[in-house]
Amino acid sequence: MGIELAEITNKQLNLHGRDFLSLVDYTPEEIYYLLDLAEYLKEQKKKGNVVEPLKGKTLGMIFEKSSTRTRVSFEAGVYQLGGTGIFLSSGDLQLGRGESISDTAKVLSGYLDGIMIRTFSQEGIEELAHHSTIPVINGLTDKYHPCQVLADLLTIKELKGKLKGKLKGMKMCYIGDGNNMAHSLMIGGALMGMEISIAAPEEYQPNKAITIKAEKLAKEHGGGIIVTDNVEMATDGADIIYTDVWASMGQEMEQEKRLSAFKDYQVNSTLLAMAKSDVIFMHCLPAHRGEEVSAEVIDGEHSVVFHQAENRLHAQKALMTALMGDK
Repeated sequence: MGIELAEITNKQLNLHGRDFLSLVDYTPEEIYYLLDLAEYLKEQKKKGNVVEPLKGKTLGMIFEKSSTRTRVSFEAGVYQLGGTGIFLSSGDLQLGRGESISDTAKVLSGYLDGIMIRTFSQEGIEELAHHSTIPVINGLTDKYHPCQVLADLLTIKELKGKLKGKLKGMKMCYIGDGNNMAHSLMIGGALMGMEISIAAPEEYQPNKAITIKAEKLAKEHGGGIIVTDNVEMATDGADIIYTDVWASMGQEMEQEKRLSAFKDYQVNSTLLAMAKSDVIFMHCLPAHRGEEVSAEVIDGEHSVVFHQAENRLHAQKALMTALMGDK
């Protein structure tokens, strides 16, 4: 059964041609638009309806970091929307042999309708977007992971938002390394008017400039940001508990040091009991059971990690539809 693009939503919010480098570039209205669109596309897929707003479109997917969820969800998503995805490892591109980012951007803009890149440098992805004439999507950098947080907000909206209307006022506690996930959760949560608490050892707390930016956004939208080394204070009354691995890609040499620093920051049943009784547990995956989270929590009744992982597909389909679909 075919569905026309015009039937997807009644909203007249045009994001066509925009880049998606960080959630800070988007308004709450635009984020809710993407979440509503994701819910629509998810519903259509479950019903077996065909929605192909990207028919004839091609997404280039550049990977300088390995991936499971990002690659499969984008490649499957663009295919389900009627388009084609091309996997491009850094070793396959002249970019990996010294071609400038600007030249690569201009060349790919002539072939493709959009670029998704999973890489190290936020500055590099911003340069790529500056020289591209097609949308550039941040699949992950060392600074931000906006696609993951879009899927996370979708998950929270589905599981919690329907009880409270929208996301404003909900408390999310992130426990662990102040990394790209912490940064994007602070920004995304602030825009939604959520209360975001970050619990991490002082040495591993989020970037101060990003924290200040998130605090400003939270104040504008009725939320709040707390960064502390006190797990109990951060967790108290939380609707959502979130964690990530203690040593991300590229930090493997710090593994033992980090295991020692974070030993009191594991999400386990004792910690979960400090939150609300209906708390949900989230993790962007992959997880190291027995380190940042106990097996009883990630495999327990409060865990929504696989629901959350599936939502990467639906959130990214909405993103590609909005940015790459016809005006």
